[in-house]
Amino acid sequence: MRDQFHQEIWRKSTYSNGDGDCVEVADGITGIIPVRDSKDPGGPILSFDANAWRAFVAGIQAGEFPISS
Repeated sequence: MRDQFHQEIWRKSTYSNGDGDCVEVADGITGIIPVRDSKDPGGPILSFDANAWRAFVAGIQAGEFPISS
């Protein structure tokens, strides 16, 4: 599956703090959202159904996944 996404343009969240510890996503693939760790761009890629990804992001924005310290 990695070869399927090797030419995609990856982006970090605008909320990224710029220290390299970021999640990157590739846009423009119908129905799929590939996700990878910016620290390891050659590492594993997770791919999510686009609807599931949108629901996850909406949940984060709504505070459904509180971060504990």
